[in-house]
Amino acid sequence: MRLIADENDLSDLGPGGRVPHEAGLDALDPYSQAVVDTVDRVGPTVVHIHGARADGSRLGSGSGVIYTPDGYVLTNSHVVAGAARLTASLTDGRAVGARLVGDDPDTDLAVLQIDAAPLDHGGLEFAPLGDSQALRVGQLVVAIGNPFGFQCTVTAGVVSALGRSLRARSGRLIDSVIQTDAPLNPGNSGGPLVTARGAVVGINTAIFASGQGICFAIGINTAKFVAARLMRDGKVKRSQIGVAGQDVPLDRRLVRFHGLPKPSGILVAGLTDGGPAAAAGLLPGDVIVGFADQPIGGIDDLHRLLTDERVGVAHALTVLRRAEKRTLSVIPREHRA
Repeated sequence: MRLIADENDLSDLGPGGRVPHEAGLDALDPYSQAVVDTVDRVGPTVVHIHGARADGSRLGSGSGVIYTPDGYVLTNSHVVAGAARLTASLTDGRAVGARLVGDDPDTDLAVLQIDAAPLDHGGLEFAPLGDSQALRVGQLVVAIGNPFGFQCTVTAGVVSALGRSLRARSGRLIDSVIQTDAPLNPGNSGGPLVTARGAVVGINTAIFASGQGICFAIGINTAKFVAARLMRDGKVKRSQIGVAGQDVPLDRRLVRFHGLPKPSGILVAGLTDGGPAAAAGLLPGDVIVGFADQPIGGIDDLHRLLTDERVGVAHALTVLRRAEKRTLSVIPREHRA
């Protein structure tokens, strides 16, 4: 890259004192070059998703990213919620039908497949998926989406924090969320968060409405796991034990006496009739402090552990009944929404 060191040196200037197009490209600083390269690589894989109800009325719109050559698209669950018909607009100007493969409101992720033939008779352009665990705070990231319907809009920023938790609309907590200051707006939802190497490391999902520069993306490692389950089963299976409860602090004397690793637990307020917890002997008023040999400090801890692998398998459920610590054996069942 050649810099003009002297303001009197006009050898690089074209007619009218303008920098020639070729010189302008050469003069891009490394930050700009990284963003431009990222957009060139991933931009063509970003789609604009439109939903319509059964009566034909339009729902909101959002974004998505093609991640396989046969047209599978990652987006947000809330982008496709309530839609009887879905359409995806590609960057080449085509509008094509999209089929919902499956969605998971608990992680706000969904997978679609678009009905689009590649223009060159090869595979569709698709974005490579990276590793969100390898991200560093301060790392450059680029968000691509369709805010307010403006196709393929690009913003850039840095990773502000890692390992955040975000409450899904279903009430469950989404873990390993990426915080970024790359500006997002309505319509960016479902679009990719991309590194300077062109790898998708997150699916943009939310903004902090009362703040500035606080935006969130679901880590791509979570998205890869969920997408694989959605493509296989159409949903993400989880387990449940049939308990309604609330987080409560524990008496410090009980925490010390029983050597509990967490100062809180789940106060059991109700039980599903005939459910796994009731069958195990759990009673209203008990406080759950452990499950499957893991400490439980609240409902979110229990939700994280109630995966599909627990279904039909006996696990230890540790509770406080008044001042006594008891261990019950509970067999979780598949959760059915």
